Amino acid sequence: MQIKEINGPVVKVKGTKGLFMNEMVKVGNFKLTGEVIGINGDIATVQVYEETSMLKPGESVEGTGKMLSVALGPGLLSSIYDGIQRPLEELIKKSGSFIGRGIDAFGLDDKKLWEVTFVKKVGDIVSGGDIIAEVKETQSLIHKIMVPPNINGKIVELKENGSYKVTEVLAKIETKNGIEEVKMYQEWPVKIPRPVKNRLEPKIPLITGQRVIDLFFPISKGGTAAIPGGFGTGKTITQHQLAKWSDADVIVYIGCGERGNEMTEVLEEFPNLKDPKTGAPLMDRTVLIANTSNMPVSAREASIYTGITIAEYFRDMGYNVAIMADSTSRWAEALRELSGRLEEMPAEEGYPSYLASRIGQFYERAGLSENLNGTKGSVTIIGAVSPPGGDFSEPVTQNTKRFVKCFWGLDKNLAYSRHYPSINWLTSYSEYTEDLKEWFSENVTDDWNHYRDEAMKLLTEDDRLQQIIKIVGEDVLPDDQKLVVLISKIIKVGVLQQSAFSEVDSYCSLEKQYHLIKIIMDTYTKAKKYVEKSIALSQILPSEIISKLMTMKEEIKEINEFKNIENMLNEHFEKLEGIYSK
Repeated sequence: MQIKEINGPVVKVKGTKGLFMNEMVKVGNFKLTGEVIGINGDIATVQVYEETSMLKPGESVEGTGKMLSVALGPGLLSSIYDGIQRPLEELIKKSGSFIGRGIDAFGLDDKKLWEVTFVKKVGDIVSGGDIIAEVKETQSLIHKIMVPPNINGKIVELKENGSYKVTEVLAKIETKNGIEEVKMYQEWPVKIPRPVKNRLEPKIPLITGQRVIDLFFPISKGGTAAIPGGFGTGKTITQHQLAKWSDADVIVYIGCGERGNEMTEVLEEFPNLKDPKTGAPLMDRTVLIANTSNMPVSAREASIYTGITIAEYFRDMGYNVAIMADSTSRWAEALRELSGRLEEMPAEEGYPSYLASRIGQFYERAGLSENLNGTKGSVTIIGAVSPPGGDFSEPVTQNTKRFVKCFWGLDKNLAYSRHYPSINWLTSYSEYTEDLKEWFSENVTDDWNHYRDEAMKLLTEDDRLQQIIKIVGEDVLPDDQKLVVLISKIIKVGVLQQSAFSEVDSYCSLEKQYHLIKIIMDTYTKAKKYVEKSIALSQILPSEIISKLMTMKEEIKEINEFKNIENMLNEHFEKLEGIYSK
């Protein structure tokens, strides 16, 4: 097989007998990694995932006989990969700080010995997905060695408990087609979803510790969410917060076409962070895929699929996995670039006509599942979208909205006024709210949903009043409407605003979230009664009480301290009652 023509990352190859769709190939004298994306007679179209400069027509192309795949096994956690699962540490050793071309690097450490404990014995009948052994991969996670999904039969040979490399054969299984070897790792094509037994209704929330999300726009384990926002609105810092604090067992962070400094922040910060659940380093449950904006554009597409396949593998063990894809807009730009090179008819804004189906295929791989081995696991996808100029009407944002059930729209005005997370409570929504009501009632408190709904009504009413204030000013409003504006301001500052750099408030438990909103809404209910008695608002809610309600999120470290604020408010209203009942 020979190169016929080169057009950026798209290479036409002639003499392609024996090649198949999605086969991984080695292109040219540099042995660049590529994937067959089209076959027409004797001509194959190859998408190359590395820089193609200095390639020449006539150079040879070799097929590998397998699809673009990732190696799945112990050693994934704490690793940092490029878009096609080459460990960056290995690439540094082989080519220095700048990634050389045509370098092969196995995705796992094939020299390290892992302590393996077997949970099956010779003679056991096993099928795809069954767990045959366990490895303590990190302090945070037990890695379960599973039979590959396509193997069923009887174990005829099994190693004893001990230390082994990932490439060693641990078991031999007798199947209808002969003896199959099971190693500590397995390979899986990135474009094919890993199979599950059943898809389940996602009715358990992913607890993030971020009040605007947990309280107002919750996401379930196995759910999908989009975080769209213009430059500087806080997409990356919001995803960092979710990666740090969400109660997922495993985090897969995909930097898809991100700026180098943003990925550097992740690489520097995550190893020093402690997991709030275990006290171990956060990297112990994290896989990083660093595909920065100066890497080849075509590799961005592969990085998304690499990340989702790794996530599905951990889901199959029975873990809850959260994927942070930052940002899917740059992935879509890679599709647009390739589509242009392929001379396809462009759709809206130059994106390919199949943009929606590609986005849909990605988000559809999320979900809560009953796995082949009977365990339950989930993959939650949280994708950042970077619409140019913050314009949510552009194709990537609009097509993403079709497939996600959580929309956390970032607002540039909130961001510029230093209100973070800058999730706009009027344009955002969560379609999981109804599904999760029962869980919050049973696991937090019966009136969680009542306070949430009342607070949202107040914020909606405040938005209507703000339009009037812009025209005639706040002074002309009657006191009952002034009270709505005041309490809404307290909710915005005291609940919705949350500092990622605060030692106390960076993470907020569900119990603390409930007490914060309960105290503010109870204060509104009591104050409303006195407004109806024509008492001045400044006497009903003096500045020291307003200040306390706004700052209690930072001042209160233990839940029992809320009692002191409740007592202070009760004393204040009893005093008012005493004065005005005479």
